[in-house]
Amino acid sequence: MGNRVKFLGISDELQKMLDADMDNVHARRCAREAFKHIQLSIDHILFKVPHAGLKMEESYEVNSRGLEIFSKSWLPETRPKAVVYFCHGYGDTCTFFGEGIARKLASFGYGVIAMDYPGFGLSEGLHGYIPSFDKLVDDVVEHYSKAKEKPEFCNLPSFLFGESMGGAIALKVHQKQPNSWNGGVLVAPMCKVYLWKCLSILTDASDSYRVITDNVVPSWLLTQILIGVAKFLPTQKLVPTQDLGELAVRDAKKKEHTAYNVISYKHKPRLQTALELLNATKEIEGLLEKVSLPLLILHGKSDLVTDPSVSKALYERSISSDKKLFLYEDACHALLEGESDEMILRVFGDIISWLDEHTISS
Repeated sequence: MGNRVKFLGISDELQKMLDADMDNVHARRCAREAFKHIQLSIDHILFKVPHAGLKMEESYEVNSRGLEIFSKSWLPETRPKAVVYFCHGYGDTCTFFGEGIARKLASFGYGVIAMDYPGFGLSEGLHGYIPSFDKLVDDVVEHYSKAKEKPEFCNLPSFLFGESMGGAIALKVHQKQPNSWNGGVLVAPMCKVYLWKCLSILTDASDSYRVITDNVVPSWLLTQILIGVAKFLPTQKLVPTQDLGELAVRDAKKKEHTAYNVISYKHKPRLQTALELLNATKEIEGLLEKVSLPLLILHGKSDLVTDPSVSKALYERSISSDKKLFLYEDACHALLEGESDEMILRVFGDIISWLDEHTISS
C-alpha cells in the first residue's frame, strides 16, 4: 500500500508533485490542483455527466478547532429540490469520485455540499490521522450546520449521504442531531467491522482474503495491545492491512482508475486511527435501535470491506418507520465507483427515486 504510481504522458515536474509526501496538506493541495484536469477526464461513467450548467464553488474555512476545512458545493441551474450533505469514506476526498457523485445528484436537481475531514483530502491535518472519531463527527456537524443556515438552503429539505466510513459518520451526526435531517442515504455503511479484517491479519497473516464476519473479531488481547502501543505511537503506520481499494472495486477497468485518486490515503492505517475506527464501529452497533430518521441503505452482497449483514441488521433494528434496504447480487463495496456502468446506474436510480419521493413528502 502507498506505492507510487507512474503516469504516462505527464511532465517530470508533475510526477514529482504526485510523488511528494502527502502527510502535509500543502503537498496534497498542490498535487490536486496540478492533476485535477487529468483525473476528472478519465473514462469513467461518473465523469461523463454533463455539468456545464452546474454552479460549483470551492472554499476553505477555519473551524472552531482552528483547522482549515475544504468544502465544495454543486448546485443545479434552478432552485434545488433539496440539499444532500455528502460524507466520504476512509482515506478518501470529496474531490475525485465524490465529484462525480455530486455532479450526478446535481444533474437531477439536488444541491450537494461536501467537505474533506481534517487529515483527509484538502483539509488541514496529518494525512489519514483520526485522533478522535467523536471530534471528527463534531467537525462535520459544525460545518454542515453552518451550511444549512444559509438563506439559500435553510428552507430546503436536507439529507445526509454517507459512503462506507461516511455512513458511520452520518449515523453519528444523526445521533447528535436526531430531528435535524429529512433522511439519510447510506451506501455500504461502516456500521460494525470495517477494520477487523486489518486487525485479524496480525494473528493470521496467511489468511489473505478472509470475509469480514464475527469470526474475525480481534481478540481482547490483540485489542489491548493496539490500545497500549497507540498511546506511545499514535501516528505510526503500523497496522497491517490488505489493499482496500483492490477489495472494494469489482470492475477491472475501474480498478485502474483508483490510481488517479492521487490525494487519497493509501498507506497502512495509523495506530490511533485504527483504534478510533474499531471503537466507533462497536459504538455504532449499539446505536442501531436508536436510528429514527427515514433511511435508505444500499449494499453489495459480495462486499469484502464492510459486512452487508450489518446493513441488514440496521434495517431490521432501527426504530424508523420509513426505511428501505437494497442488497445487490454480486456487487462489492464501491457501488457507485467500482461496479459495471449498468450497476452504477441502477444504484443511482434507486437513490434518486428515494430522494424524489422523500423530497415531495418533505
